[in-house]
Amino acid sequence: MDQIPETRGRSRIVVGVAPGQPAAVVTTAARFAERFDAEVVCAFVDAARYPVDEDPDGTVIAMGIDPDLADEEVETFDPVLRAEISGVLDARGLAWSVRALAGGPARELSRLAEELDAAMIVVGTRDRGFRGSFHEFFNGSVAVQLAHGQHRPVVVVPLDPVGPHETLPWDAEEER
Repeated sequence: MDQIPETRGRSRIVVGVAPGQPAAVVTTAARFAERFDAEVVCAFVDAARYPVDEDPDGTVIAMGIDPDLADEEVETFDPVLRAEISGVLDARGLAWSVRALAGGPARELSRLAEELDAAMIVVGTRDRGFRGSFHEFFNGSVAVQLAHGQHRPVVVVPLDPVGPHETLPWDAEEER
């Protein structure tokens, strides 16, 4: 349903999305959107590029951080990721849209939430197997940066939770 026409006056929920991310993040955002009659705005932030301009419609013009790839281009949203999001949100009848951004994920998600006057920002945690240690959580997590760097509520969806009798990631790291 990508962008149901009547969204004026409706609150928005910004959701940080990435290719390969479990559907739980978008599903959680959808549950909040249903409760609050909100539009879901799914945003992918390309951290390997930085924004140089933005059109009035929200289209971001970005350049690569790598000087060898210093080409200016319009950020586009991954069609496979868009299809995955559509599979979760279309069945719910929610208003939703996507945005392709460039730069630091926490900064850009916060900027977008401010621009849209979003009710909240929803992001997922890192997978334990993908550099997801406690140290990294508190020093490099997008969720933590958002929680400390702006005034909106941040909902953090656990993507690889630890069971009650399992070793916590930061304890496992110390045992090595």
